[in-house]
Amino acid sequence: MFGIVDYGAFVVAFIILLFIPGPGNLAIITSTTKGGLKGGLAATLGLMAGDQVLMWLAVAGVAAVLAAYPTAFHAVQWLGAAYLAWLGFQMLVAKPGAAPIINIKPHHYFQQALTITVLNPKAIVFYMAFFPLFIDPLQHLGMVTFGVMALTVAVLAFIYCFAVVLLTHFLAERLRANPVISNTLQKLAGIFLIGFGVKLALSR
Repeated sequence: MFGIVDYGAFVVAFIILLFIPGPGNLAIITSTTKGGLKGGLAATLGLMAGDQVLMWLAVAGVAAVLAAYPTAFHAVQWLGAAYLAWLGFQMLVAKPGAAPIINIKPHHYFQQALTITVLNPKAIVFYMAFFPLFIDPLQHLGMVTFGVMALTVAVLAFIYCFAVVLLTHFLAERLRANPVISNTLQKLAGIFLIGFGVKLALSR
């Protein structure tokens, strides 16, 4: 179908990628908690943009480059791990009432989510290694195939992220009035980000 080996399997694989707990999910939740619906939607667009960047880089042949030069992939792993750990540390040491680590301005949420996605090894592995497996070299339709895959990724990501944003916003409205809970959640988010960073650094 459209030069894709198994379109159904591709859809399922990407849905599973979305549901796996990781920095992307945490970015959506944190952005919504801090910036409301606007922050969550901005982060959603950032994640979607990051997905598209990784997918089209794979199309351009980055997968082959990383396969030939594994050191490049390790460098990306370290960069992503360092960024996530730094962000988590900033959230962990932030004092109650201090300015939020993630700025409440929507364009900051977009940039933050975009950076987290592009530097997330989980997403990189999916696009640079797993994603090419769904392209049928015999029935490949060029830009049509890539366009269908890109559109599928965008639609699924938006549906999932928007659902997370709405759920988080609904809960956040009831937690915002309690600064102790809000601060505790921020500390936990920081710990998780540091944990992601350490795990990614050790997974070389």
